[in-house]
Amino acid sequence: IDLDRHHVRNGHRKAPKSDNVYLKLLVKLYRFLARRTEAPFNRVILRRLFMSRINRPPLSLSRLARFNAPTDDKTLVCVGTITDDIRLLNVPKLTVAALRFTATARKRIEKAGGECLTLDQLALRAPTGSNTILVRGPKNSREAVKHFGFGPHKGKKPYVESKGRKFERARGRRRSRGFKV
Repeated sequence: IDLDRHHVRNGHRKAPKSDNVYLKLLVKLYRFLARRTEAPFNRVILRRLFMSRINRPPLSLSRLARFNAPTDDKTLVCVGTITDDIRLLNVPKLTVAALRFTATARKRIEKAGGECLTLDQLALRAPTGSNTILVRGPKNSREAVKHFGFGPHKGKKPYVESKGRKFERARGRRRSRGFKV
C-alpha cells in the first residue's frame, strides 16, 4: 500500500459528474471516436465533456463572429453554451456546433443563414474534427474571479455593500488613518 498517497484524491475526471442522459450518450460516442480514430480532436472534446460548469464557460455570438474569418467555411466547435449578444448588430453566416444554444442565439444564427449543430451531428459530419475550429468561452470573466487573490496590491475587488463614503474608507485606504495600499 502506498501510505504517502493514501486517501489522496485524483482531480482528473474520467466521467462527467452530471446524470444527464444526453450528456452520457455524447460521452459514449466520443469515447468510441477517441479510441478508434487517431485524431486528438476527439480526445479534447471528450475531456471537455467531463468538465464542470465553471470550466465550460458560455461563449457569446460577438466572440464567435470574431473567431470566424469571412472566407473560410469551417465549423466552430464549442463544448458549452452559445449565448446571444445584443451588442452585435448583424450576425455573419456561421456554422456552429455546441452543447447547447440559447433560444435567441439559435434564432439569430439561423436567420443569418447559418447552422446550429449538436455535437452528435458534428461527429457524423467531421468524425476526426477536420475543417473545424475549437473555441472556448472566457473562463476568468466570472464575477467571483474578480475577488480572488491574497494580499494588497493585487487589484482584487472587495466584497463591499456599496462604493460610497461610509464603506471601507478608513485604515488601509488613506494615509491619515495608518497606511494606504
